Amino acid sequence: MRLPMLLRDPVHDLVRFEAEEEEIVPALLDAPEVQRLRRIRQLGVTHLVFPGAEHSRFTHAIGAAHVMVRLIRRLREIHDELPFWQRLASDRARDALAAALLHDLGHGPYSHLFEEAIPGAPHHESWSLAIVRDPGTRVHQVLAARDSGLPERVASLISGGDEDSHDAPGASAYPLPYLAHAVSGTVDVDRCDYLLRDAHMTGVRYGLFDLDWLLRSIRFSPVGVGPGDGGPRLAIDGMKGLPAIEGFFLARRFMFEQVYLHKATRAAEVLIKAIFARAARALEDGTRLPFVPEAIRLASRKAPVPLGAYLDLDDVVVGAAFAAWESCDDPVLADLCRRLRHRRLGKTIAIYDAGGPGDEAAAIARVVGAARERTLAAGLDPDLHVYVDVAEDGGGFGDVAASAQAQLEVVFGDLRARPLAEVSPMLASLRNTPIRRVRVVVPPEIRDELAQALGGTPASAPVSALVSAR
Repeated sequence: MRLPMLLRDPVHDLVRFEAEEEEIVPALLDAPEVQRLRRIRQLGVTHLVFPGAEHSRFTHAIGAAHVMVRLIRRLREIHDELPFWQRLASDRARDALAAALLHDLGHGPYSHLFEEAIPGAPHHESWSLAIVRDPGTRVHQVLAARDSGLPERVASLISGGDEDSHDAPGASAYPLPYLAHAVSGTVDVDRCDYLLRDAHMTGVRYGLFDLDWLLRSIRFSPVGVGPGDGGPRLAIDGMKGLPAIEGFFLARRFMFEQVYLHKATRAAEVLIKAIFARAARALEDGTRLPFVPEAIRLASRKAPVPLGAYLDLDDVVVGAAFAAWESCDDPVLADLCRRLRHRRLGKTIAIYDAGGPGDEAAAIARVVGAARERTLAAGLDPDLHVYVDVAEDGGGFGDVAASAQAQLEVVFGDLRARPLAEVSPMLASLRNTPIRRVRVVVPPEIRDELAQALGGTPASAPVSALVSAR
């Protein structure tokens, strides 16, 4: 019998896993697949911009499990209003805690960047499901030792309980949809932890929100709203919870604007994409590289990557490869890797669209054409050093058409359930104003010359879009 686990956390203070159903969390923490998350930064290369952002996926996983403990406590305060088969029994709580801890298990090196940098690479959620389902992993063995059906139920929760999920093929529907949406939904334990954790570690205070009041405001939506409703869903109490949920979405908006889509972070990501692209080209041409992890070698050939080879990857391993490539026989690849290590990141030219899509496209073409010409003159490869970066975020409100049951509603005293955007003009405005940042990333060597050229002939610009060098 395991002793209760108590941890100190910089965000949540004292984190406890003490109840019998919570024993699954410390049991899973010892699994190598979970320990691997210690070696993957939560925010990828954001530490190059915000020096404190050194936290790992491991700490976030524990934080998400802690938030799930608190949410389970809240749901049990109110679940007596549900039929007994829809209440949160101990085995369902254990399912949810395991899924909360394991939801990011499949993340690759540099967080989301790895799956974006390798064309055709599976989404991290697909890797998470593979790890949970594979009998050869310690995670699967820990789950199956307690209940043979537990791995599949956890996989269903990680996918949001949606059997038609495109990101998580093969997942079956979970019996309690409200619990699945607590793991992967509009307002879930993942977002509740990472917003607070990322704000704390980067030092930005506008990413904070009132988690205590948000959890206290959670309730169930009315049961049997319509055909195929699927049972109760998570909702917000309209009498006291609206400010808390507005604060949550504002915090998310600010974090995307100021941290997640920061221009220097995006420039670092572009540089890493160029490194992977050049390494794949070098391997295809037969150039010997001093150290190539097997998963990268296979991915560069567009060959399937075995689960074991994928799990061998983390920030440390890929970082060691980049360090080794600094002395490789490919001078272009060596230069790219040195730029990353010495933080010689690309500079950005922001495109502000003052007209329509045609104006924006023309502005991009103008900047890219001028940048490629000057990059080539500087002796650099434009295909690797000039990049159009379109950073977007829809606000995190979910896809109404594809997943109506996952939408968070506001419930008032008369049991009327209304969509968030209908109740809050502020959230309606955010939903109708997605974040979109268009930038052209160029090598630092040409930034000043390019900016002078673009700013020196404003009258000759064939578009109404504004161009700003940063």
